[in-house]
Amino acid sequence: MPYAVAHFLIALVLVGLFRDYFIKYKRKFPLSYVLLGGIAGVLPDVDVGIYYVLSFFGFAFDEVHRTFSHTLFFPFLFLFLGILSYGFKNKKLGVHHLRLRNIFFVLAFGTFTHLVLDGLIAGVIMPFYPLSYYTFGLNWVKAVPFAWQDTFMASVDAVLLIIWISYLEWKHRISDFI
Repeated sequence: MPYAVAHFLIALVLVGLFRDYFIKYKRKFPLSYVLLGGIAGVLPDVDVGIYYVLSFFGFAFDEVHRTFSHTLFFPFLFLFLGILSYGFKNKKLGVHHLRLRNIFFVLAFGTFTHLVLDGLIAGVIMPFYPLSYYTFGLNWVKAVPFAWQDTFMASVDAVLLIIWISYLEWKHRISDFI
């Protein structure tokens, strides 16, 4: 499984690139949405915390992790809430207008990114659990020798972080704020 940093950064980077290159009026898509996208990229792993509670009742890790929160129903829930929220009024917080529908769409995208990463990089997911036990997973990390897999995943996190910080410097001149 990709580490939390990879889940966070890949979702954050994709939402950030969407904001930078596809949103004309940046005030309508504030940077807080980019941060929320990164947080949503980690959100499906909330089941690890739930496991610690359920373990007192005899549940095994595999019975909890990558079940309900690692299905397509999880991002579709946020997508559905986003569609439902089109009629809601916007909340004004300072200069930004936080649109509930945009928040739900960003949450849907971030959680979907998590599923894609888990399915491609390490292990399998059950995209339609509990309706189906069909599993999907390419498990690319198996191409790396077993003894190096943890080091490899940590290296992926480090490279992603360096690329993201370099992009922020190139695109937004973050050194000007230090």
